[in-house]
Amino acid sequence: MPTINDEATRDLPALGTLPPKRLYGALAAAEMVTWALLITGMVFKYTGVTDALVRVFGLIHGIVFISYCIVTCFVWVNQRWSFGRGVAGLFSAIIPFATLPFERSAAKHGLLEGGWRLAPGGEAPVSFIEKVQALCLRRPLLAGVVGLVAVAAITTVLLIIGPPGS
Repeated sequence: MPTINDEATRDLPALGTLPPKRLYGALAAAEMVTWALLITGMVFKYTGVTDALVRVFGLIHGIVFISYCIVTCFVWVNQRWSFGRGVAGLFSAIIPFATLPFERSAAKHGLLEGGWRLAPGGEAPVSFIEKVQALCLRRPLLAGVVGLVAVAAITTVLLIIGPPGS
């Protein structure tokens, strides 16, 4: 019977050990790719080929966009970014293809270095938001489930409201 440590999963990090730099880089790249998909869908729509791709790629992009914003806030707290840096990280998700350059700039300036400072054995949380983050880092599986539920709830509300400009 295969175990969690079998050869297929050997190089995958444990859920709670994924460093901020790697998590943020993955979400920044995914957000950029989904922008490309959405724009591709829009090209097909406005050239009269089909509008079905906009719905599919728009939904995928929306889910990744929300996830990127949540992870940006999580990394912002962990890395003690300034207010301006954190807002710039969030704003980069609105501009097509800006998340990866923002992430690369943050990495270049050392703003993504280190691990999760509020993880078990790390710093003691002080503020409410740090206590929430420390709880998430102590119980990563629960935090992942809550994060997925939050993304699903936000996505559902936005789908009910309707697409931008409608």
